[in-house]
Amino acid sequence: MRLAFILGEIGGGLRRNLSMVVSVILVTFVSLTFVGAAGMLQLQINQMKGFWYDKVQVAIFLCSDGSTATGCASGPVTAEQKDNLQKLLESDNVKQYVNDFQFESQDEAFKHFKEQFSNSPIVDSVTADQLPSSFRINLKDPQKYQIISETFSSQPGVESVTDQRQLLEKLFSAMNAASLVAVTIAGVMIVCAILLIATTIRLSAYSRRRETGIMRLVGASKTVIQLPFVLEGVIAAVIGAVLASATLWAVAHFFLGEVLAKQYPQTAFISAGQTLILAPALIALGVLLAGVSSLLTLRRYLKV
Repeated sequence: MRLAFILGEIGGGLRRNLSMVVSVILVTFVSLTFVGAAGMLQLQINQMKGFWYDKVQVAIFLCSDGSTATGCASGPVTAEQKDNLQKLLESDNVKQYVNDFQFESQDEAFKHFKEQFSNSPIVDSVTADQLPSSFRINLKDPQKYQIISETFSSQPGVESVTDQRQLLEKLFSAMNAASLVAVTIAGVMIVCAILLIATTIRLSAYSRRRETGIMRLVGASKTVIQLPFVLEGVIAAVIGAVLASATLWAVAHFFLGEVLAKQYPQTAFISAGQTLILAPALIALGVLLAGVSSLLTLRRYLKV
């Protein structure tokens, strides 16, 4: 009997304040979508770090005709200098840090350049002799880059030593910044959701003040009186959280999986299944927001 009464009160409250309930659903949906987007970005960053850090290379660029570096004052790298650099890479002092390495000639560098910039007009203005040859090194521990840099930067015939990990860090920093923006927007939207839920509960309590007054007189407990109001907000918030979770799944499945994954096959994107781990957290956050804001509102506007 008590359960049927509570369910009836919830249904009546949802019908009376339908427009406000829809507003709560929408604002919760938007705010939790931003929260989930920030979570997706962090998942993507971790995925890319795990994927790319295993493939990251240190490039030792050799002097070419157009090199202006101080170490290239004597001209392009000679065959003897290149052999000395290879012997140094194979020496015991350096080999302990190196997993493997390969030499990339100017022609090979030009071929890779044309593949990477095939859709850019710049490809027509670059020739093979403008690109430096290089040694591409895979380190056992990418953190040991500084040792390789110090060893080879001052060697004859070396133009520069570049750590590709530094380029990735810039990308990850930009993604972290985007994640922070999403969290900030989500914070603003969550405040809006809390205020809107509180307003909805207040209006619902005001519209049913006669019924709650009668319930007090007949001895209904505080829980029985307040529970329908709390559950109204929780139900609306849960619906918003489910919609947010479904949106994140759709973005991961259709945009990341169907569009970006085909355009950038060498990039490790998160799967739609991975976004589902965010759903319980979003639903729990929605329940927490609705429950806390409802209880605080009822303590002030529904004295029992």
